[in-house]
Amino acid sequence: MLHLILFLFFGLLCVAGAINLLAQSHPINSALSLIVVMGSLAAEYLLLGAEFLAAVQVIVYAGAIMVLFVITIMLLNAGAEERTKGSRVAILLGVPGAVIGAVLVVWTLLFRSNTSAVTIGALPGGPQEIARLLFHQFLLPFEITSVLILIAIMGAVVLASRPDAVAKRHHTEAPKAMPELVGAGKEH
Repeated sequence: MLHLILFLFFGLLCVAGAINLLAQSHPINSALSLIVVMGSLAAEYLLLGAEFLAAVQVIVYAGAIMVLFVITIMLLNAGAEERTKGSRVAILLGVPGAVIGAVLVVWTLLFRSNTSAVTIGALPGGPQEIARLLFHQFLLPFEITSVLILIAIMGAVVLASRPDAVAKRHHTEAPKAMPELVGAGKEH
């Protein structure tokens, strides 16, 4: 009974952190909410008997990946998000789409889910099983994900550094070009 209470508590904490992630207007607060989500997912893994996955969740995602996100946010020097009234198209299509999606998920879970209860520790959770799954069966999705994260970080760095370089180039190149043209005309 205690496992179920803790599982529900950390599940609700995870959902609350995800909602707070979307509701925040400052990117650093959103990143902190994402750390709460990842920490509560690690607690869920612990409760399911997957200690190795819980450790990897904390070390890799809540640690390393979030440090990269925070560095990227600070590099972009992102301030508070500007609030707008919203798009009518998003409201007209988003609300019914969310309701239809929720109904489909509930319908699938209630009527099409042929799964039975699994005992704690029955699913793969040890380092050998995870390594076998990750580096044999799921190697391509793992590598594609890592390349996409690398491309996103490189794009953020390019977008953050480009306006200053363009502004400096325009201010320094224009005065140098004018005297050379004037000097060349005097010789003829």
